[in-house]
Amino acid sequence: MYKKEIRYDKLRLLVHRVNKDRKRQAKKIDLLCNDLIGAHRNFIKNLDVLRFAANFYQSIIGIKNLDDLFDAAACCLEDEIKDAQLAFFLRHGDSFDIYSAKYPKKEDDKTEPFESFFSNEIVNDICKDNRLCSIEQMMTMGLQLVPSMLNDFSAYAVPLINCGTSIGFILIYRTSKEAIPAEQLDNAASVSTGLARAIVACQSVYSNTD
Repeated sequence: MYKKEIRYDKLRLLVHRVNKDRKRQAKKIDLLCNDLIGAHRNFIKNLDVLRFAANFYQSIIGIKNLDDLFDAAACCLEDEIKDAQLAFFLRHGDSFDIYSAKYPKKEDDKTEPFESFFSNEIVNDICKDNRLCSIEQMMTMGLQLVPSMLNDFSAYAVPLINCGTSIGFILIYRTSKEAIPAEQLDNAASVSTGLARAIVACQSVYSNTD
């Protein structure tokens, strides 16, 4: 009887060890699967960024006129971020210029466009911040809006950086219950430096023709 109890205890201990090893192995497999899934998602995300960047640069290559450059850039970004409106801010010393993408305006629409609320101080602060800036961050910088504008509204400023210096930003905004997805903002940010270089090149061509 005593020997049977010993054998039973040994068998129970062996089963316990096997179950413990099995659970440990299952955790390792889960971690490996999660890593593979994460790597796959990142791979798809990177492919999407490359796809957008390739299409974007193909559309602006060879353009030497600033207005045409902004038209082409706006067209690509509008295709990527549906129902979004765009404005390009370029800083000139203490002042700035705005290029707004062309939209058909309704005759009874008397509302001011979002970009008209930006002052020199706000533009300079966004440029100094030199990173993706949300509407909440813009408001902490002093941007004043009509409260009704904030209903289902999202907006971001994507910096335009050339050789480490901010030359302005892309203002992307949309009135929708769905905020602008982070993935689409990532795509816009992925081409902002290239766009900034193209802007500087166009400005150089323009100044040389004066």
